[in-house]
This record gives sequence, C-alpha cells and structure tokens, in this order.
Amino acid sequence: MKKAVFLSFVTVLLCSIFLLTVCEPNNVNKSGDDPIFSGEIFNEVKVNAKELIAPDGQDLNTQSAANGANDFAFRLGAELLNGKENINFVYSPFSVWLPLAALANAAREDLKPALINALSASGISEADLNKAASRMLWDLTKSYNRNSKDYFNPLRIANAVFVDKSVTLRTEFAQTFMDYFRGSSINVDFSSPDAVTAVNRWASENTEGLIKEVIKEFNKDTVTAIANAIYFSDRWEWEFNPTQTKEDDFNAPSGKSKAFYMLREGGSQLYYEDNKVQAIPLSFTQGGGMYIILPRTDSAENFLSSMKNEYFKEIHANAKPAKGKLLLPRFSIENDISDLKEALIALGIPLFDFEPITNLIKEASLFISSAKQKALIKVDEKGTTAAAVTVMGMDITSMPPEPQVNFEMICNRPFIFILYDHTYDGGNQILFTGIVNKP
Repeated sequence: MKKAVFLSFVTVLLCSIFLLTVCEPNNVNKSGDDPIFSGEIFNEVKVNAKELIAPDGQDLNTQSAANGANDFAFRLGAELLNGKENINFVYSPFSVWLPLAALANAAREDLKPALINALSASGISEADLNKAASRMLWDLTKSYNRNSKDYFNPLRIANAVFVDKSVTLRTEFAQTFMDYFRGSSINVDFSSPDAVTAVNRWASENTEGLIKEVIKEFNKDTVTAIANAIYFSDRWEWEFNPTQTKEDDFNAPSGKSKAFYMLREGGSQLYYEDNKVQAIPLSFTQGGGMYIILPRTDSAENFLSSMKNEYFKEIHANAKPAKGKLLLPRFSIENDISDLKEALIALGIPLFDFEPITNLIKEASLFISSAKQKALIKVDEKGTTAAAVTVMGMDITSMPPEPQVNFEMICNRPFIFILYDHTYDGGNQILFTGIVNKP
C-alpha cells in the first residue's frame, strides 16, 4: 500500500514538472536583474539586454533630452486640455514620450529631426535620445538599489512592441528597443481578437490590475502596436492624520460641492508662493514627490496650459521651509484619452503621414493609425497610486534652514498636481500631471 502511494506521488510530481516545462511562457530576461520590468510574456522575441546607462557626469545632449521630456509634458497637456473646461483630468506625458522616442529609431531618415524637435529635444541625435532614455530609466527604476534586499521601487515602467505574425520585426530595432528602453518584442495575431486580449492583459499585468482595458479593437490594417505602462504607488513621507480629515465646501467651477479635506499643519514644510501661485511639494518615502499648485486668480486649465518647464524648475528651486497649514482634498481621477492622436499631430509628431516609419518591420513602411491612453490617480491620507497605459497602433501604409514665513494654502478651488521623480539629467522628471476641478 505504501509503495503504491509513493509511486502515485512520484507520478504526480513528474507530471507537474512536465506541465510547468511545457506550459511556461516563452520568457526572456528583459532587464538583466531589474524586477521592475517583470511580467508575463506572450510570444516574446528573445533579445539579450545591455545594462542601462548610469549617469556618470554631465552630458549636455542627454540633459537637453530629459528637460525636453518635461517641456513636452506641458505642451502635450495644453493640447489635450484645448477645448475642455471644468473637468477632472490626469494623463502621463512620460508614457507618451518614451514610445515616441523609441520610434525615432524606426522613422524615415528625413523625418527624424522633425520628430526629435516635436519631442522638445531639438538638435540632438537619435543616438543621444537613446542614451538619454537609458539614463532616465536607470534613475527612475532606481537601478543603483538593485542589490539591496530591503529596497522596493514604487515606480514600474514597461515598454513593448506587439508585432503581427505575418511580418518580421527588424532585429536592429528590437535590440535598440531592449537595450535603451527595456522594450519587449511580442508576437501576436492582429487578425484575431487575441491581439486586443494580449495588449489589455499586458496592460493589466504592468499596472497591478488597475488598467484592464485600454484597447477595444485595432484597425484591420494594423500590424504592430507600441505600448508603454507606468505604475506608481508610494506612501507620503509625512502622512496625513485620517482623524483630522473633515468634510467641507469645494468651490468647483460648476458651483459648490463637498470634499473631504486632509490637514497638514506645522513647520519645515517646503513651500513656494509668488503673485501667480501657491505651491507645495509632498514627498514620498522612496523619493520623488507630488507638487500641489494652486493658482491665485487664473483657472487651473489656463494655468496648466501655459506652464513651461522653466517655471516648474523655478518653483522647485525657490521652495523654502515654512510653517503653515495645508488643506488638501482627497481625490481620485480616471481618464480615457481618446484624442491623443489629434494632440500629437498638433504638436508636430510626423509619424501619421505617408510611410514615415520605414525601419520597424522588414516587409513594409508603417504609420501611426491610432493613439490612446488610459490614466488614473488616487490621492488619500496615506499616499498616492497612479497608473497609465499608452498604446499606438501602426498600420501598413496604404496611405533645511529655519522657517521664514507662515502660510495658509486652502485648496478649496481648482488646483493642479504634478507627480515627479528625480533624474540626474532632467531634475524632477514629470510622470503624471493634471487638474482637480471637483474632488
């Protein structure tokens, strides 16, 4: 009897090992030792990755690209807000910038300068853009902490290009995409609904299930799609006390509404003010933070639409420790950005016309036929969680000192938020931004 039980156990064990071996996804190590890029792969092309480039000193070209990513953030926001009023709004400009920067490697040679210029990195080469992206990802993914057992990174970034089984991804692009952007190359069948399922499943896996559906369908001529996912979740370095959260009026553009206000009061809070805004950065435990910017007279839409990276840097450089009181409403926003394509065309991205993408697949030239993003953010007493997925479908061309001032910042009217993390080249790299018109 015992022998029979033992043989049954061995049989089950061997069958389990066989199934695990046969059914295991076709994985490759997308990032060396970077767990931040982990996730289930469908039919991934096997490409080994070089190490991300660690910033080892000043590089004017990569700094220009990183600062340009923030300039692009504000320019894109202005386009996306054009014609929209009195709405809650969140988007991730970095989730758009990264795949477009990657596509510079596949763009037609005569279009590359225009694309790089539209990404606010005018005058630098495609190679410098790649290097800048790698350095930024090294910083944002906290690669210097990869050997620390106790460290976790609250920010996850994933890139992928989905390629139809009928075409062949160029090896040069796949290698560059992996080396500098940690981009996976995944084979799918765009003639089947399985392609939509694969992209949405990838989005869900790379945003902790927060974004389960970013695409409903692809065009019938779509043969590739490039995608980015960003997920962030961290606690405040100085958490709000939930017992002090109180309900009160919020002066929304459409009239008074109710909101639950979190209170922070005391000294040594970084704070900035001028004749246009009040601003305060709220720090996270693992680095980076979120600026809350309250315009004094202008509407939140107008102010964010007119913001430039230089002013954002000025705010950060001149924020000083102060004693004061912040009342900030809890808020949660989710957006489907279906007009991303129109905004990118308005910004001068030259990838929507006849045969602009010539070096992505071997069989044909491509153009971007669709561009969508889904983004969300939740801010409460403990911290912030934010996620975004951007997908662009491509078709075959057929056509502390002591506090010096006291302040009171009552966010009981529309305000702006900017979630950022630090990079060597770009300073505070903008990841998410938006407007709260009605918490």
